Amino acid sequence: MQKYKLWIILALIIVGIGALLFWLAPSQSIAEKIRTVRTSDPQANSLTATTPANLVQGGAFMSKSQQDTEVNCQLRLDGAHRLIVNEQTRNCFEYFITQYGEKDLKQIKTDFQAYIQQAYKAPALAQILDLWNRYIDYREKLGDLSAPDIAQDDPKYYQSIFANMKNLRKQLFSDYEIEGLFGIEDTYHEYTLSRMTVMDDKNLSEAQKAQKLKDLFNQLPEDWKENLEQLNKLEDLRKLTAAIKARGGSTEEIHQMRMNLVGPEATQRLESLDGQRSDWKNKVNSYLKERDNIIKSGLSDDAKQQAVQQLRTQHFSKPEEQLRVGTFESIHDQGGKLPYSE
Repeated sequence: MQKYKLWIILALIIVGIGALLFWLAPSQSIAEKIRTVRTSDPQANSLTATTPANLVQGGAFMSKSQQDTEVNCQLRLDGAHRLIVNEQTRNCFEYFITQYGEKDLKQIKTDFQAYIQQAYKAPALAQILDLWNRYIDYREKLGDLSAPDIAQDDPKYYQSIFANMKNLRKQLFSDYEIEGLFGIEDTYHEYTLSRMTVMDDKNLSEAQKAQKLKDLFNQLPEDWKENLEQLNKLEDLRKLTAAIKARGGSTEEIHQMRMNLVGPEATQRLESLDGQRSDWKNKVNSYLKERDNIIKSGLSDDAKQQAVQQLRTQHFSKPEEQLRVGTFESIHDQGGKLPYSE
């Protein structure tokens, strides 16, 4: 039992590699779009999804937490009724595996075999069961993989885990099966690990990192770009800008980094936003300094309150600005760090 817990925990860690430290994993919409691309080729159009109607509501094959779902087992066969291994195959396997905890592994295996035997015939039946058994073996052996003795914020930590995982797959699956079961996941992990390596490269300037990150992004399939572009660029801008400021870099360095990463138009908009933020920061600092002088003066409390209100109106004419500066007043009075956008 302990061993099964270990491989489930390790599998969850591995699935979260891309998002754990640096960048979020692709959204569900990415996976859906990639699936659409893969099934739009001529071969895929000839395939048939085979889940018999009488099994869609197969409560006997579900755990209690899955009772309001359909059995997610839309396997695809070719014209000769042989299994086409793809992401849907893995989804089917994982639907049953995620019942672990509510059912023991022996019951899960029994249920899966019963489900497949009702739904499929030779030659697909033997293929599915054989691949299922090897996939279960793979999931169990994940628990035998040991984490490297490296800091978790080091890209080499995840590179080592990913490499060990890929080596294990090669022992159990053919290249065709690996591509079908793990191809989409691997593409994203490799992209994420490449980004981590670039960000960790001490020999590159921030401007050079920005260019390399842009080049990596441009190598992605078009369907991925639409979903990852804004998230990646915002995160990259934040990290690279912070790195330049932390070492006392110049505004010209920030400008060049932005030009490499997002281009001239976006750079111009960002610099305009920088100006607005700087103006706000100066205005708030000036106001708080004058407000402090009023509060420390010998005026009565009523007079102080009236003077502060007049000062606030002089500096901030718009109601939304007055509301916003109220937050800065509270934090300032408590000795906290003012929440300026950087």
